[in-house]
Amino acid sequence: MVSMRALECLVAIVDQGSLTKAAAALHMSQPALSHQIAAIERELGTAVVERLPRGIRPTAAGLAAAAEARVALSAADRAVMAGRRVAAGTGGRIRIACAETMTAWVLVPVLRSWRRRFPDVELDLKEYTSADRMLEVLRAGAADIAVGPPPTLTDEHVEVLGREEIVVVASAEHRFSRMDAVPLAELAAEPLVLYNPGNGHGVWVDQFAAQRGVVLPQPVLRTGSPRTAAQLAASGMGVAIVPFSALTPRPGGTIRSLDPVELRDVVVVVAAPHDDLLRRFVGDLKRRGLPASRLPDPGAAGRSSGTAGAA
Repeated sequence: MVSMRALECLVAIVDQGSLTKAAAALHMSQPALSHQIAAIERELGTAVVERLPRGIRPTAAGLAAAAEARVALSAADRAVMAGRRVAAGTGGRIRIACAETMTAWVLVPVLRSWRRRFPDVELDLKEYTSADRMLEVLRAGAADIAVGPPPTLTDEHVEVLGREEIVVVASAEHRFSRMDAVPLAELAAEPLVLYNPGNGHGVWVDQFAAQRGVVLPQPVLRTGSPRTAAQLAASGMGVAIVPFSALTPRPGGTIRSLDPVELRDVVVVVAAPHDDLLRRFVGDLKRRGLPASRLPDPGAAGRSSGTAGAA
């Protein structure tokens, strides 16, 4: 395999028309230059320069090889520049897997800032309804970071952005509107809006209820999205258990904390934690943190049905 240094030597000889001048231009000795040219000739099996009494002349093979060498050297320069742009945060690509409830809630402000500050960085976003599925995508090399609730189990690098509350949503006229908070057992007799099989939050709800010895009834309706579940429950289709991030846009109706209050982490799983570009992006996510992620204290004055704010 011909080295990039050998290709530089060949191009310099063609441009300078002299071994002496080419060696000077490359800041190397003439014997070292001749050694590089000999390596090319061994690889090609033919001469690339013809030695004349008064200098040298490139052969047809030498001219053809020099033309392609220019392309290769230019590509190598572009590769180096691309790497430097990525290291400086002014180029590259970040592939983001995000829980669908958290795109507008967490990501949009940071994405907007990066689009303005680093227009040459390509941001690729895909949304999912399962943290475990996002982890599979990341491990398969199809994503660089995953933003959402924690996956069931991971050995990957994890950064915690904050904690969000799990809340109950019902219609404005529902009996829960007269309660400060809702014990999970109260849902055992309620018509529920639950989730399609494989939905990560649906799996979490089932495990959460089982751990507390509560048997949830068969749902009156299933959906693939906690945001849709919140809207359906607020319209009177049943009662839903949703993460706080699903309240964007805010549904009407009644929104109440569980009793006791239930919080869960929101994390970033990072495929390559030492990558400078990813570190900068995750750092911005952590500095911004989560927006309002809990309902106010039930005892706070002026709390009204459906109202939520920062903790």
